[in-house]
Amino acid sequence: MLISLMACNVAKKDTAKRPNILMIMSDNQSWNHAGCYGDSIVRTPNMDKLAKEGIQFENAFCSSPSCTPARAAMLAGQDTWRLREASNLWSIMPTQYQIYTDLLESKGYQVGFQGKGWGPGSFEANGRKHNPAGHPFNSFSDFLQLKKTDQPWCYWISSHEPHRPYSVGSGTRAGIDSNRIKVPGYLPNVPVVRGDIADYYAAIEQFDRELGQALAELKKSGELENTVIVVCSDNGWQMPRGLANLYDFGTRVPLIISWPGKFKQGLITDHLVTLNDLAPTFLELGKVAVPKEMTGKSLLPIVQKDAEEPNPREFVVLGRERHAFVRQYGLGYPGRAIRTKDFLLIKNYEPNRWPAGDPPFYGDIDPYMLNWPGETKYYLMEHKNDPKVKRFFDLGIAKRPAIELFDIKNDPDELQNLANVPKYAAIKADLLKKMDNYLIKTQDPRAIAGDTKVWDTAPYFSEVDKKPKPSKEMQKRFKLDTAYDYLK
Repeated sequence: MLISLMACNVAKKDTAKRPNILMIMSDNQSWNHAGCYGDSIVRTPNMDKLAKEGIQFENAFCSSPSCTPARAAMLAGQDTWRLREASNLWSIMPTQYQIYTDLLESKGYQVGFQGKGWGPGSFEANGRKHNPAGHPFNSFSDFLQLKKTDQPWCYWISSHEPHRPYSVGSGTRAGIDSNRIKVPGYLPNVPVVRGDIADYYAAIEQFDRELGQALAELKKSGELENTVIVVCSDNGWQMPRGLANLYDFGTRVPLIISWPGKFKQGLITDHLVTLNDLAPTFLELGKVAVPKEMTGKSLLPIVQKDAEEPNPREFVVLGRERHAFVRQYGLGYPGRAIRTKDFLLIKNYEPNRWPAGDPPFYGDIDPYMLNWPGETKYYLMEHKNDPKVKRFFDLGIAKRPAIELFDIKNDPDELQNLANVPKYAAIKADLLKKMDNYLIKTQDPRAIAGDTKVWDTAPYFSEVDKKPKPSKEMQKRFKLDTAYDYLK
């Protein structure tokens, strides 16, 4: 009996040593839209302070530029193409894949979340009792009050911001001067677009306030010193060439990790990493064995004090399948991309399909088919025949070649496709070979002649997209028929 009690005490002592994990995730925020990442307009004091107290990643990417698959890959610590239906928006998270939340909970962690968590999709459809993100709570405050005091915890604050819709003019009302905004080269520099970006900035500032409130709650709880804090976004901003695209503007995200006293402070690192790396990182922090199938790599060697940094990755490989239900018969726009520090190569498997979704809605830019404000997209659609705008319409919405190649250092806005330029032929061939080898190694069905039909036939649990009905205002604005059915 004495031995049993001693063993129990040792187990409790070990449990107490494990840190808490708090992740605060924005929804659709590109990496460069925060003060600490060099944006001089948007005001993000809480992100900026946390970056000074921790590690800021300059080259962090999501596995897929879409909410559900990016979050699924992060939970599973695996490349998105390994997760079947979970590679799609509004589908399921198959139960055969181990996820860090379940693994931590099985080893004594209390696991909770608020907001979207994993999704959008249906966790009930394949028998899960709760969202893969953990147990739902109304707020972080509620979780802190209800949790047990003798167990470590892992909590995910999943914000709605800065996801559309935005209230048009909210940026101006927030005191943001749209005339000072620097518009990226793939969007027209006109007042409507600058105003749309200002509204997006206002939503980011709201997220930063949510972050500040969460940090205040954590400090109040007395558990700040034993909590690893992670701030990130799931994918890039909801603009043409952003969300649902394999360009940096859809895949490159902010990532800040802080644990004062235990992790490095004030470090800006250019290591190539992905959100998939968080799962093995969290498991190692929780002293839980990392499943062999996880393709992500722990970030602890990068962030821990006095740790010997690992050899940097030469590249990361990203992918996408079906985003919204925006093409007839539910077809997606499959693609894979390889990103080094200098180059981005994208392979579009179905270049004859519309990358932004079938006309007239181009719904992969904004889901729900013209039912909420998306002024940048609307401007491109309304002025696509204007010679000054056509180039921007083509960049964001028109069909694309099978291979795209961009020189990141010399063309950060990724405007010039170099795939057919002889000078870059060797680089193109090398990147294609490295990407294909990685896809074969990680058992991508598109590289090994596997089952790719699953992505076009996976369930889609949002009926509103399948038979879009734009508002009367939009019908008039774009001269649209009220009847449209993507199922036919």
